[in-house]
Amino acid sequence: MRIILITGISGSGKSVGLKVLEDAGYFCVDNLPPNLLRALVATCTEEHTDTLAVAMDARSASSLLGLPADITWLREQGHDVKVLFLTAKTDSLIARFSETRRSHPLSHRVFSNQDATDPGTLTECIREEREMLADVEEIGHVIDTSGMSANKLRAWIKGLVASDHAPLTLLFESFAFKFGVPLDADLVFDVRVLPNPHYDAALRPLTGRDAPVQAFLQAQTDATELITDIRGFVGKWLPSFKKDNRSYLTVAIGCTGGQHRSVYIVEQLAQFFRPTEHVLVRHRELD
Repeated sequence: MRIILITGISGSGKSVGLKVLEDAGYFCVDNLPPNLLRALVATCTEEHTDTLAVAMDARSASSLLGLPADITWLREQGHDVKVLFLTAKTDSLIARFSETRRSHPLSHRVFSNQDATDPGTLTECIREEREMLADVEEIGHVIDTSGMSANKLRAWIKGLVASDHAPLTLLFESFAFKFGVPLDADLVFDVRVLPNPHYDAALRPLTGRDAPVQAFLQAQTDATELITDIRGFVGKWLPSFKKDNRSYLTVAIGCTGGQHRSVYIVEQLAQFFRPTEHVLVRHRELD
C-alpha cells in the first residue's frame, strides 16, 4: 500500500494537501491520532485499499513522538510510506490566521511559563508547536508554503504525488535571497558570485529560461565551472541520500532576485540529472 502522512505547522496548508490527495484517489483520514495509525493501515489492508493519506497535527503531538517507529514498522510490512511536513515562516502563518479568523489548535493550552488564566499569544503558540514537532520534521520532506497560494501548493503536491513510484525524487528549486532561504531546502548553493543579467537593460525583463539570458551566462566561464561543481557534489552524495531512505532531496539555488542566474542553473542541473533520476523543478519566485 502507498501511504502518505501529512503533518506540519498549523496554518501551513495540510487541509489543502489532503484535498489534493483525495482528488488523486487516495483514501484520506484527517486529524488521526498517531497511535491509531497501525490499526487503520491493518483495516485498509483487509479492505484492499491501495493508497492511503493521513493528516496529523499538533493536537496529537505527544503521540507523534512514536511516529518514526510506526513508519519503520509499516515499511517492514512492505508498505511504501512517505511523510510530508508542511511549514511556513511565522509572519505568513500569522497573516493566514488573521485572514481566516480561526484560532490556533494550541491557543487554549497553558505553557509552562504562563499563568493558568493567560492563554498563549499566536506567536507563542506557533513557537511551541515548532518545538513540539521538531523531531517529526526531521523524518519528513519539508515543504515551505510561505507566501504560497493554495493553487501553487496544489500544483506542488500533485508533482510529488506523481513521483510516488520513484525511490527518490530530486527536486531543484530556484529562489531569491532577498525573500529568504526556502525552509524546505536540503542543500543550498549561492550563485550570486556570477555576473548578474539584471544590469543589462535588454535582459532585465527576461528570466533564466529565455535564450538571451542563457547565452549570456553560457559565455561566463565561472558559470560553467560552478554548474560543474554543483553537479559533481550532488552526484557524489546522491547515493548516500538514497541509502538514507530519503524520498525527496531538495537542492536550492539562490541568487539576488530569483529570476536569472538561479533559474538558469536549476534548468541546467535538471537537464543533466533527468535522464537517470526522477527530477522535479520549482522556480519559487516565478511560479
